[in-house]
Amino acid sequence: MLGIGELSRKTGVRIETIRYYERIGLLAPPARTAGNYRRYRETDVGRLRFIRRARALGFPIDRIGTLLALADQRDRSCEDVDAIARDHLDEIDRKIADLTALRRELASMVDACSSRSIARCRILGALASDR
Repeated sequence: MLGIGELSRKTGVRIETIRYYERIGLLAPPARTAGNYRRYRETDVGRLRFIRRARALGFPIDRIGTLLALADQRDRSCEDVDAIARDHLDEIDRKIADLTALRRELASMVDACSSRSIARCRILGALASDR
């Protein structure tokens, strides 16, 4: 059994975040000592590492909850997991396309700037336009 500090150190998840995951149901409420200290199992270490990795990949909290529920159904087809991952990948691709367009527009503004004076600044002019 682990205390919350040791769980935090083992997983790289902050104590406040562990408590938050408990409150929203991603992590089961831990056992308590007679002094009301939280006591975690090794399975909680794995679950928190899963959550941390999924967050690092950008999965939203609700999808992580769904993935965790699916992971608990070991004999089930992974079709639903694949669908969630594909949807997330599609969202990432949309964001990359949006960021690429944003970068292209900003690069165009920067390239058009002569850096002479604020009065002639093309970047400020472009930002002020309705376009």
